Amino acid sequence: MSTRAAVQPLMFFTVSEAATKNKAKGSQGQFPITQNVTVVEGSTANMTCRVDYNDNTSLQWSNPAQQTLFFGDKKALRDNRIELVRASWKELTISISEVTLSDEGQYTCSLFTMPVKTSKAFLTVLGVPEKPEIIGFSRPAVEGEDVTLTCITTGSKPAADIRWFRNDKEVQGVKEVNATGRSFTVRSAVHLRVDRKDDGAAYTCSVEHVALNSTPHQVTEVLEVHYAPKVEIVHSLIVPQEGQYFKLECVSKGNPLPEPVVWTKDGGELPDVERMIVEGRELIITTLNKTDNGTYRCEASNHLGTNSDEYVLFVYAKDLPGTTDPNALTQQGPDHALIGGVVAVVVFITLCFIIVLGRYLARHKGTYLTNEAKGAEDAPDADTAIINAEGNHAHAEEKKEYYQGAARNVVHLKSENLGFANNYALREEYVRCIM
Repeated sequence: MSTRAAVQPLMFFTVSEAATKNKAKGSQGQFPITQNVTVVEGSTANMTCRVDYNDNTSLQWSNPAQQTLFFGDKKALRDNRIELVRASWKELTISISEVTLSDEGQYTCSLFTMPVKTSKAFLTVLGVPEKPEIIGFSRPAVEGEDVTLTCITTGSKPAADIRWFRNDKEVQGVKEVNATGRSFTVRSAVHLRVDRKDDGAAYTCSVEHVALNSTPHQVTEVLEVHYAPKVEIVHSLIVPQEGQYFKLECVSKGNPLPEPVVWTKDGGELPDVERMIVEGRELIITTLNKTDNGTYRCEASNHLGTNSDEYVLFVYAKDLPGTTDPNALTQQGPDHALIGGVVAVVVFITLCFIIVLGRYLARHKGTYLTNEAKGAEDAPDADTAIINAEGNHAHAEEKKEYYQGAARNVVHLKSENLGFANNYALREEYVRCIM
């Protein structure tokens, strides 16, 4: 028994020494690990602190005001939004629900070793922009008036971006950003001078922000622009003939829409109300005859002005061949541009042909040389010319006599003419011409 008693203290010491060494080694490798967190306002943020090596040392979470939230699994701050998710020797995770912009800041995880070790985690809260509103257009605008459309959105963090679209085509606006507490108020204005083309145009303000997950807030304002009428008469027949049904339509555009339109003929009222029927904007002549010839006028007006258009009606005899509509002559005339183009092409081709032909004739002028005369250009007399000339020498004597006879016929010529014929071929051709 004495031997067993002697061994026990030795074993206890050995175990205690090993535990002390492991604790010292563990304390050196114990570091809390955290990560930054970004959440959208109103959602839930999870804050996690981990330790790879821990010898049962407690972990603690503190808020930006250094108030303890949880010490291990013990809640320290009375805030119903803060709850424990997981607590162990290696991890402490808490959640903050319904996050507000005031929750943003630097949170601290502490590991209570000697000395205490800490790790920081920054909680970023994104402010969601409110749905935008367009102001500055509360009544119908008048053509030529200057209008400013302003789009406003509040509560964004960081500041939201605003884009403008006119009927799905982007237009530029002037942006203004103002801080409102922890969030921002963003404005964007579009300045325009409206005309009748802007009547019914849709201007859309689109608010884009990282918190909206690629789904922007949008609001649309449809412009209403008042403008004076514009009138045009459209006729139903190209060649109106006797006995036909004929209709004139008064196409009037204006805002407010001009109602009703007024039809007149030759400056007065319609003469035959039984055959000439007005239905809304249309003038209908049930059966045309020669008495209907004249100038028809349509007039439309609203509180911004009056406009009119005229149509000259000429009724042709029934089934008259070759009749044409006087109002359509300008549309059925010859295509002068096409004719002019064809004429220009023909003239150009002709000029090119004349130039090429002239250059060809100039290049070959005075260069005619017979095979018999080759080599005789510089001969001083007939004998030498015949000897030097290429070809058959069988008829040399005949060539000599011909040359001498030709020479006698030109003795009466002036010296400059003989100088001109300075080669055999040209002298021969010249003699033939004068004979």
